[in-house]
Amino acid sequence: MSAPNESIPQTEPVISEEALRKAEQYIEEEEGAANRMSGWIGGFLVLVAVVMSLFHLYAAYAIVPTQILRFVHVAFVLFLSFLMFPVARRFRHRIMWWDWIAAFLTIAIVVYAIMGGDDFTDRNTMPEPLDIFFGVALIVLVLEAMRRTTGWIMPIVTICFLMYALFGAYLPQPWTHKGYEVGRLVGQMYMTLEGIFGVAVDVSSSLIILFTIFGAFLQFSNAGKFYIDFSFSAMGGKPTGAGRTVVLASFLLGGPSGSGVATTVTLGSVAWPMLAKVGYERNAAGGLLAAGGLGAIISPPVLGAAAFLIAEFLKISYLDVLMMAAIPTILFYLALFLMVEIDARKYGMGDTTFEKVDTVWNLTKRYWFHFLSLISIVVFMMLGYSPVLSVFWATVVTFLVSFLRSDTTLLSYDLFRGKGSFKEHVLNSKLVKALEAGSVGMLNVAATCAGAGLIVGVVTLTGLGLKFSSIVIDYAGGSLLLTTVYTALVVWIVGLAVPVTASYIICAVIAAPALTKLGVPDFAAHMFIFYYAVLSEVSPPTALSPFAASAITGGDPYKTTMQCWKYTVPAFLLPFMFVLDPSGQGLLLMGSTKALAAANWWSIAEVTITAAIGIAAIAAGFQGWMFVRTTLPERIMLIVAGFALVYPGMIADVLGFGLVLVALVSQYLRSRRVALRA
Repeated sequence: MSAPNESIPQTEPVISEEALRKAEQYIEEEEGAANRMSGWIGGFLVLVAVVMSLFHLYAAYAIVPTQILRFVHVAFVLFLSFLMFPVARRFRHRIMWWDWIAAFLTIAIVVYAIMGGDDFTDRNTMPEPLDIFFGVALIVLVLEAMRRTTGWIMPIVTICFLMYALFGAYLPQPWTHKGYEVGRLVGQMYMTLEGIFGVAVDVSSSLIILFTIFGAFLQFSNAGKFYIDFSFSAMGGKPTGAGRTVVLASFLLGGPSGSGVATTVTLGSVAWPMLAKVGYERNAAGGLLAAGGLGAIISPPVLGAAAFLIAEFLKISYLDVLMMAAIPTILFYLALFLMVEIDARKYGMGDTTFEKVDTVWNLTKRYWFHFLSLISIVVFMMLGYSPVLSVFWATVVTFLVSFLRSDTTLLSYDLFRGKGSFKEHVLNSKLVKALEAGSVGMLNVAATCAGAGLIVGVVTLTGLGLKFSSIVIDYAGGSLLLTTVYTALVVWIVGLAVPVTASYIICAVIAAPALTKLGVPDFAAHMFIFYYAVLSEVSPPTALSPFAASAITGGDPYKTTMQCWKYTVPAFLLPFMFVLDPSGQGLLLMGSTKALAAANWWSIAEVTITAAIGIAAIAAGFQGWMFVRTTLPERIMLIVAGFALVYPGMIADVLGFGLVLVALVSQYLRSRRVALRA
């Protein structure tokens, strides 16, 4: 980071429309560049999206057979994807004849499967010609839907896996397998619940879409605006107010947006002028905004879509996943808070104050119910409701409490007063917009889940997961540390090419077995993979959050990415703690409420404090500042100490604490000398 006043003008910057449009392009890159339709076609698409949301809300409360729910979910997703996302940019904002054919072919394929009943499923090992035709067509349609919503990379990766299933007999050891014909492959992917309609689509149809609808209800009831205003008021007027505001607001906004890129853009459009005013240069400000957006994916109560998959893969409750994420989330935000505290001292930001939007008390008094909406999910789960019912009732709570104020209500008061038309107050209401956004906002994730089902199906059919884990362990010579490093690299490399959800699914089935074979508990292995999959949000060439932040601040995309890494690297060393040593599992609260009840609380506190000190050391080392600017030896000591403290073991801890102590004494003595000279 350069000196604050060298590149920041004294006048407060204004974000141009062009910068916001450029930032929106990165959201489109993550969520797909959707058509904007008007007239009867636009109304038809809104109707389908609203019906899709209502169907899934009904399925959450009533009993819909699993097979029907998954098949209908995929039908809705593909139907809307082909009508809302063009085959190429030059066809944007219009629906072509081939889009209609693809959309209605999807319905025919799903209706054929549902009408076939048990006979359809039973003949999956010997499919009929029509089964094969529809199955191949569905695979092609899923690949095309992924391409339209997320780009070329994920379909290409999926095709490679399909080719592996078809031609594995021609590969050398240890990759070889007997190979499968098209009919057998189609039977696995289309006619069972092990392929396209497998675990990923199960989670997409039962949890992800419900959380997306919940987030849309929060967004359209103005919860996002309240969280930003609350953060500004709570942190404003203080030397570190700008950075602290970004950190707090990013945590609160994670629920309504559900997306790292969307959180970055939403927050950046408001916070960048404030960050510039206190002295953040463009790349550093963008890095901080992107780091905050990243926090939205790993923060309870609404984590990224991959967190729902963890619960399904491990057959545990979503509450257990939230519990496992609690301490790592606290430590992640501790790292960000320490970074912004150091920024304020390092660059002399103490003279800047801000005018608050309103007092914290007044804001809370008027909009307290937005906090109720946010925590209601956890409350319902603690009362014994399933995750599906918990988010359903949390959505109902959000809808009901929105009526407490006229500026937050999802249906206008005038509707109940008999003023105005039904079309004005219902069809054009925030409620309809929220239901539409709930479905449209998850099309890219749902298409990815369907495609990931193809990958999981291939891995299951060919035994690739066991082969891959054996190869990794062999390369590591049986060393848990090396296996962990190799696994992290694999997850990171996969994450460079595909979205977080797909990265987690792929690596959960091919890389997690390598860790569990060496004695790492399932929950620790999957959380390790989840955290490194999240790194794809800030890793080129798909570093969408930093790129979106740089569009707002006017910084360099790759320099902004490096600054984001600086802010997030302390927290992303944590996963090694809960994989390399049993004591580190305390950071995950032992993986379940049952195990936690019998856990050693002192051990959990000890490992948490050790991790916090390690994070603080790394933060100071990377920033080059504690009480005063660090010397090179101090900086090296702090970074080495941080790495040592996140590596479990008595020798590493003694080394880490010793180096921190030496650095602290050195800093204290030098700061005293600086104070005396002043």
